[in-house]
Amino acid sequence: MVPPGEQPAPAVARAVSIDALRGLVMGMMIFVNDLAGAPKSVVPDWMVHFSDRHQHMSGMTFVDLVFPAFLFLVGMSLPLALGGRLSQGQRWWRVSGHVLARAAALLAIGILMVNNESPAPTAPGWSPERWGYLMFLSAILAFCVVSPRGALSGGTKWWRGLTVALRVLGIAGMVYCAFTFRGEHGTRVITLWPPAINTEWYGILGIIGWSYLFGAGLFLGFRNHRPALLGSLVLLLCLYPADQHGLFDGFSLAKIFGIGEIGAHTAIVTAGLLLASLLVTPETGDVRSRTRFALLAAAGYAAAAWLVGPLYGISKNEATPSWCLWACAITTLLWLLFYYLTDVRPVSLVSRPLKLAGQNVLLAYLLSELLPSPLGFIPTGQAALWWYVARSAIWAVLLLAATVGINRLGFRLKI
Repeated sequence: MVPPGEQPAPAVARAVSIDALRGLVMGMMIFVNDLAGAPKSVVPDWMVHFSDRHQHMSGMTFVDLVFPAFLFLVGMSLPLALGGRLSQGQRWWRVSGHVLARAAALLAIGILMVNNESPAPTAPGWSPERWGYLMFLSAILAFCVVSPRGALSGGTKWWRGLTVALRVLGIAGMVYCAFTFRGEHGTRVITLWPPAINTEWYGILGIIGWSYLFGAGLFLGFRNHRPALLGSLVLLLCLYPADQHGLFDGFSLAKIFGIGEIGAHTAIVTAGLLLASLLVTPETGDVRSRTRFALLAAAGYAAAAWLVGPLYGISKNEATPSWCLWACAITTLLWLLFYYLTDVRPVSLVSRPLKLAGQNVLLAYLLSELLPSPLGFIPTGQAALWWYVARSAIWAVLLLAATVGINRLGFRLKI
């Protein structure tokens, strides 16, 4: 007799553990971004990015884990999202078109966001603050879907027409923002002659867009062939030392992005892709095999991180191999914990709220950038650390809850 909880699991459209962990990671992203606004003298070193207090030194804090954990979950979603499309009979070229469109959308939002970090104080037209509000609002409208449930669910064509109208309005707003922006030194987002786009470092969403594009390409090429994915992960990490030694200096791609950096970020996505292959292959359908694989993978990543650490150190800003591997090891163990808490022996207090929060995190992220924290207007005086931690935690919970509420009303983002 097979023990309970170890029956082979069929392929599913979504995995609760992935959604729940994504909800936690997005909550932590909002939390650390808000906490960054607290006085430097109050927040200890371990609650900020390691490089903020220890430049040119090796190390990482839990804050440095948030972004790579999100990249890891991007990879974990690929076998379910793209694999689901393929299993429904979609041709590879249609799926590839979807991947290209999604990556382009993330890059577009990321480029606008990263330019917004350094606007000219006397830019013509809209003030920098209003330009930022318009940009984020336009990004939300450009990729929205309006489909109410319940009594309002009738008139599907009307809601579809409203979705199209809002998307057109949002895209027009993004184009307007791109052409009217002026940076500190007169830079523009887009210039028609000579043709150029000021990408800066692409921003968080831009990096996710590139990593998603290359990670999706690996999935479409190798599907769930784990040896090939593991080999790709190793090769991607090797791009970093090759880049450091100038191997790509003459490559045209090096003028578009840092090959070593994007290789490192895509390696994290590939690690997530490798782990998620457990959820869609029949030979790894039981809890025991999934647990064994996850533990061995985490141990392997940790051992590799320890071995290569002395070469380039641990640095999020530099995207060093050791940082990538530590992030993969820790996120793998976090997923395993959530797998038990949400999929094997569900704890509703954990699984339900985090699952809901993790299903439309792009909206939560854009709202966190668009809206100022109402708690930030409360006079603090000489407030202690606990106040700033509580303030940021409450704001993260409120934003995630608001996102869930907006989704239930029938408004969500879909790229």
